[in-house]
Amino acid sequence: MPRLCLIPVLMLLCVVPVTRGDYTNNIMLTGYWPVTNDMIRPFSTNPEQNPDGWIGGNWEDRGYDIYSFFPVFTDENWPIGEGDFEVDYQDTSADFWRIVDELDPLAIVTFSRGDPRRRDWEIEMVQRNLEEWINDYREPFQPTPSPPDDSVPPGYIRESSLPVVDIMEAVNAAELGVNAWIDEDGFGGGFLSEFIAYHGTWYHDLHADPNDPTWNIAAGHIHVGGRVSVDQGILATEITLRELTAYLDEVVPEPTTGLLMLPGLLALAPNTPLRRSARR
Repeated sequence: MPRLCLIPVLMLLCVVPVTRGDYTNNIMLTGYWPVTNDMIRPFSTNPEQNPDGWIGGNWEDRGYDIYSFFPVFTDENWPIGEGDFEVDYQDTSADFWRIVDELDPLAIVTFSRGDPRRRDWEIEMVQRNLEEWINDYREPFQPTPSPPDDSVPPGYIRESSLPVVDIMEAVNAAELGVNAWIDEDGFGGGFLSEFIAYHGTWYHDLHADPNDPTWNIAAGHIHVGGRVSVDQGILATEITLRELTAYLDEVVPEPTTGLLMLPGLLALAPNTPLRRSARR
């Protein structure tokens, strides 16, 4: 084959991403009560919730699109809220499965408000498939069904797959006035926090296989202390996302199929420049 004929082939191999999974580059964030709704507001695509505009597209040029979902609160609808992920078992579960079906998220971080007296960034390690929960605010007061996950026994524990140590160390190193720590065995509290946290880790376990076209690499929950300000929450969220995307970069494979042929082809066309294909 003449060398010149190889040039279009090489260009095609180098420009088009080659065989990798069909999984997305989407990251899903959820919140409940303030500050956990306000601190993720910039990642909402809903103009009513985020009139300043969505910043999540290819966030910080990291190759990932970040989407947030949360309720809004007024004096009239407190403490349930209105919109996605109202503080209600049935609404939370319905919204969760609808949104993950739309996004096929590569990673999920769920947030909820923690101890109102503290400035904590409490990274939860374990969540339970409870049969009995703390009652929510409207009938039916318990999840339906309960336990929510009938594939495993009541009380079954699922673990966070977030890069928890990296997140903790980075948030603390930033000296935001927020205390990041890992709750190894304290669970999420038996209310909506643990309920949404279990859903995230449950989804991860369902889609943890890299061969799954809706592969999920990481999911976990963070309790945010009630004394964390909106500005502190935004900064800690951004740090969390930087650590998460760095971790995803380590796990997501670079394109390989086809590129294995390039050394031999380049030997036949040594003057043809090689350009690295885009990962996404």
